[in-house]
Amino acid sequence: MYLKTLHLRQFRNYFDQKVAFDAPKTILVGNNAQGKSNLLEAVELLSTLKSHRVGRDRDLILDSKPIGQIDATLERQTGAIDLALTLRSQARRTLKLNGEPLRRHLDFLSVLNVVQFSCLDLDLVRGGPEGRRNWIDRLVIQLEPIYAHILQQYNQILRQRNALLKRSKEIRKAEFSDSFDKMRFIGYETPEDRNIAECPIPNAQFPIPNSQFPIPSSELALWDAQLATAGARVIRRRDRILERLMPLARNWHRSISGSAEVLDVKYDANIEVSSELIAKDNLEGVRQAFLEKIQKRAIAEQFQGTTLVGPHRDDIIFTINNTPARQYASQGQQRTLVLALKLAELQLIEEVVGEAPLLLLDDVLAELDLSRQNQLLETIQERFQTLITTTHLGAFDAQWLRQTQILSVVAGQINQF
Repeated sequence: MYLKTLHLRQFRNYFDQKVAFDAPKTILVGNNAQGKSNLLEAVELLSTLKSHRVGRDRDLILDSKPIGQIDATLERQTGAIDLALTLRSQARRTLKLNGEPLRRHLDFLSVLNVVQFSCLDLDLVRGGPEGRRNWIDRLVIQLEPIYAHILQQYNQILRQRNALLKRSKEIRKAEFSDSFDKMRFIGYETPEDRNIAECPIPNAQFPIPNSQFPIPSSELALWDAQLATAGARVIRRRDRILERLMPLARNWHRSISGSAEVLDVKYDANIEVSSELIAKDNLEGVRQAFLEKIQKRAIAEQFQGTTLVGPHRDDIIFTINNTPARQYASQGQQRTLVLALKLAELQLIEEVVGEAPLLLLDDVLAELDLSRQNQLLETIQERFQTLITTTHLGAFDAQWLRQTQILSVVAGQINQF
């Protein structure tokens, strides 16, 4: 696939900017805060309908205008495709494919495939689990667009179950507060003075709060069942994609490290389920394991007022030579690991989709040493259309630049360099 044109209107710091991509590789040169990353973010939105930088559409629109627009022309093996995304500050976004409005976002997600590699991705190894979950979710959506709906469904169920648990906690807290007030009224100075929260008081004439769940158990059980069903689907798809990605990443990592290191990637679900069960695509088995873990954590969930079980608490474990990379990998090893993952993403998407995805490199070359830069640039060649942001051209050799379109970005204005 090949991105031919991009038209940004009232998007980020772009008022009305058209760009035609006339080479497989495009370098966007400019100082920081001029709009280079904003252009890559627009391409990312056309691919995943999400930004890795902000969560609200109004933050993507120039100067609080009512709407922002991203239009693009894409060339695929099946022919030319026109993409249009309209962002609204006070309403829902709208999508068009070849001029026709789309009712389902899923029909838009499968059109443009990209792999983004930014300096933020270098925190993938040492950062928190949320970053790793977001990374694998973006990849799964690229390969299985229906996953966006599954993930949205899970998050909706999770929010409503959390609201129920929070309400239960607030009711229990109010009951304790009321009882403590009555205790003080009859002469106890503070609850701690007599450990009244734990010990019954003989002949007391007021209700003692108990640890029972104040919301009917049948109501929570309905949410448990829905959460387990949706959560099992999320776990299964994440694990399935990682199983396909892992051998590719391991090969790239071996190549970059000179066969000195062995990479392993494992999905770490917080439910007690064997990898064999997930590998066999046993959805019901994963669901039952999910429900069993919910029962074990029921009391803790009730007192904390939040859901403690599910893929929203899962992690991905990277090891190098059987050593946890998060705790012990050097900075160079982290960069090698992330680079191997990104190259594996490119390869996997190309294998599944049948066409090479776009590669977006956002100010990342400066973070890589010369050896890793060369490995990345040699892999790109003419195989992947690539958009690169940089503050200078020093990282590129003259031969590589001769086959490249170079654009200057200054305060939301793009011109030939």
